[in-house]
Amino acid sequence: MAASAEEYAAFEERVRRTVYMDNLSPQVTENVLKAALDQFVNVVNVQFIPNYINPSLPRAALVEMETPNQASAIITEMADSPFMVLGMPRPVRACAAEVEMFDSRPKKPGRKITYKWLDPEDPDFEVARKMEVLTGKHAAETEFLLNHQLKEEENLANQQLETLKAHYKKYELIDGVLSDNTAKKLADRYRTRLSDA
Repeated sequence: MAASAEEYAAFEERVRRTVYMDNLSPQVTENVLKAALDQFVNVVNVQFIPNYINPSLPRAALVEMETPNQASAIITEMADSPFMVLGMPRPVRACAAEVEMFDSRPKKPGRKITYKWLDPEDPDFEVARKMEVLTGKHAAETEFLLNHQLKEEENLANQQLETLKAHYKKYELIDGVLSDNTAKKLADRYRTRLSDA
């Protein structure tokens, strides 16, 4: 059933208010996403897009704001600074949503879609076969790139964890030197004041 012009215009307005966010952690829920964005904009609706290729990969979501200006503001904000989820920065990308991203989009008024089965002798059959091969190639490339990106993120997380542990060890060392009066004894030995050190 075709949608009326008013229904489709309302849908297009919803698309202008919506931001597509991808590379979200699998632990992110609707409440976590709303809490992270509510400090900048008013979130109306969050719709997660399932990853059918590999469910263990990061997820994506369509986040609807109150106005198109808020949607463009959050895109700009996320381009300038990291997206913090549960106290950790995530390399989340944000861009304006497109009509094709919505699974519940109404049919465009005046648009008619036709289809037919092709015989192997039909000249369009070879074009369809090439498109099928190209689609499979794109899916394999996408999966490879996403897995490579996940490995890089895991390496970065391990590096950050090692840096955190090193800083904590330094803090414990300084705290230990100050608490057991070793620093005071060294200051007396070298005839300096502890406040100057």
